[in-house]
Amino acid sequence: MFIADLRKDFYQQLIGKRILVLVNYDLDAICASKILQALFRCDNVIYSIVPIMGLAAMRRAYSEHRGDIRYVLLVNCGGCIDIVDVLQPDQDVVFFICDSHRPYDVCNVYSDGQVRILGEMNRNENIPAFEDIFQDSDNESGDEDEEDDDDAGYNEDGGGSDSDGGGGAPKPANNRIQRIEQRLLRRREHKAWQERRLTLMFEYAQYAYYGSSSALSIFELAWRMSKDSLDLLWWAIVGVTEQKLLGKVESASYTLLIEKLQSHVSRLTNKASDQAIQTSVKIVFESDLQLALFRHWSVLDSLRYSYYPACRLKLWTHKGDKQMNELLVDMGLPLVQAKQTFNAMDLVLRREFYEKIEKFAEKYNMPDVTYASFVLQYGYRNKYSAADYVYSMLAILESVRQDRLPEACFLQSMDALSRGKKAILDEGIDLCKTLLTTIFKQVQTCLEMHQIRSAGPFLYLVLQEEVSFFSCPYGLLLLARFLLRAHVAVSRNRRAQELPLIAVAPIDLARGISLLAGVPPVCEDSRHFFAKAFEEAGNRSGAVISQDFFETAVIQIKQSDCTKFLDALTVMLS
Repeated sequence: MFIADLRKDFYQQLIGKRILVLVNYDLDAICASKILQALFRCDNVIYSIVPIMGLAAMRRAYSEHRGDIRYVLLVNCGGCIDIVDVLQPDQDVVFFICDSHRPYDVCNVYSDGQVRILGEMNRNENIPAFEDIFQDSDNESGDEDEEDDDDAGYNEDGGGSDSDGGGGAPKPANNRIQRIEQRLLRRREHKAWQERRLTLMFEYAQYAYYGSSSALSIFELAWRMSKDSLDLLWWAIVGVTEQKLLGKVESASYTLLIEKLQSHVSRLTNKASDQAIQTSVKIVFESDLQLALFRHWSVLDSLRYSYYPACRLKLWTHKGDKQMNELLVDMGLPLVQAKQTFNAMDLVLRREFYEKIEKFAEKYNMPDVTYASFVLQYGYRNKYSAADYVYSMLAILESVRQDRLPEACFLQSMDALSRGKKAILDEGIDLCKTLLTTIFKQVQTCLEMHQIRSAGPFLYLVLQEEVSFFSCPYGLLLLARFLLRAHVAVSRNRRAQELPLIAVAPIDLARGISLLAGVPPVCEDSRHFFAKAFEEAGNRSGAVISQDFFETAVIQIKQSDCTKFLDALTVMLS
C-alpha cells in the first residue's frame, strides 16, 4: 500500500521504536540514508543501517536482525520483489519501502498494511487495478464445490437416477443442465480473466526503469517537519545528480527535479539571510559542463576522458585529437594552460572558460555540453559541483579489492558527503580520474581491435582480462555506456543506434565467474527489458546465472556458459 503522509504514517510511527534500515549499494540510497541518519539523531530513533548488494545479502541481514526488529526500512531495494514472500516475516513486522526502482511488485502495492510504500501512487506507472490481477480464492473454488454438491444430490439413494426412489416427483433435468451451463460460463470467464491478467502483468512488468530520487523524497520529509538544512539539501542534490549522470532519468524528468531543488535552495538561502545567520556554506545554482571533474583536473584530460566530448569528437582517433586541439585554439586556450590543473590556469582564462566552450559547442558537435546543476561552496577555497561528489563517491564505492570489503567502501562513500571529511572526497576524486582513464583506454582498445560484435538484435563485448574497476556493477555499466556511444559514433551501420549493448567481464577467473551488464540503445530512454530477457535466456539455455542484484540489468554468469546464454538471447530477441 502507498502512504502519502510520510510524516504521520511513516516517521511518527518510528519514534521510540527500533528500526532496521537496509540500504542498496548506490549513491542515491547512500544520500537518502545520510539524511535519515540526521533525522533519526534529532529524535533519538534507535536504528541499524546495513548496506546490501542483492537478495542474498537482504535475506542474511534480515535473518540476523529479525529477533528484535518490528520495523524495517528498505532504501532503493525491495520495491520490485514480493518482500513478504522473500523474507517470510512474522505478521507484526512492518516494511517501509523507499525505492526508486520500477516497476513495483503488485503484492507490495496492494498489501493490506504490512508493506507500505513511501509516496503516492503514480498513474503514469500504469499499475494494474486490484480486481484485474487478484481474485478471491473462494470464487475460484466455488464451481468445484457446487459441482460436488450437485453430484452428491443426484447420486444419493440410487446412483444417478432422476427419481427420488420413493415415488415422489422426479427432479427436473433442466436444473442440472442450467447448473452445468453456469459452471461452463464461469470457467470461460475465469479463463478470459486469467489471459487478460497475464497480458496486463506482462505490459506492466516487461520494462525496468527508475522513478524519482529517494534522497529527494526523504529530504522533502525533513522539509515538511521543519528539520531541513543546506547540508540535507545538498545530499538530496547529489542523489538527483547521480540519476542524471548515470542515465537513470530522462532530461525532462531531471529538469523538473532541478526546478524543485532550486526552489528549496532559494528558500533556505533566504531563511538564513532573514535570521542573520553567518554561515560559510552556500549552494549556488549554475550551469555545469559535461566534463568530468574539470575543476580538479586539467581541461585536456577532462575533455579526453569524459564520455560526452570524447564520443562527440572521437578523441580515440588521430583526427579527433586534432579536432580537440582546434577547439582549444578557437577558445584561445594555450596548450600549456590546458595541460595544467584548472585552478592553476590563468585567472582570465578560467573566468572565460564557460563562455568560450558554450560559444563553440555547436561548431564542434557538442550542443548539450552544458546542463543545469548546483555548486557547493564552503570556506575560502572549497568549491565542488554536485557531479564532483557523484564521481568521487562512485569511485570510492566501486574500489572493492581483496583487502577492501564492499562494506568499507560503502561507509567511506557515505563519509565523503560530510564537509568535515574533505580529504575522503578529494581521495575519491583522484581515484575517479584513474577509473575514467581506465574506461577510456578500454574503449579505445575495444574499438581498435574491433571487439564489439553484433548478434543481430544486440551488440556484445566479452572481456578476457580481469580488471578491478569492471568487477563491480557500476564500473561495468559506465564502460558499457561509454562504449556503446563510441561505437555508434564510428559505426557505418545505421541500426547501431537502435541496438542495446551487453558487456561481459570476468570477476573471478579462478572460479570462472563473470559479470554481465546491459545498457539500452542510444536512441531510446532509460527503460530496459534486460531483467525478463536475462531470466528467459537463462531458462532456455540452461546457463548458470545469478540475478541477485537490485540493478536488474546486471547478472553474474558462469564464464563457460556465456556463449550459449548469448545464443539463447539472440534467438529470443530476433
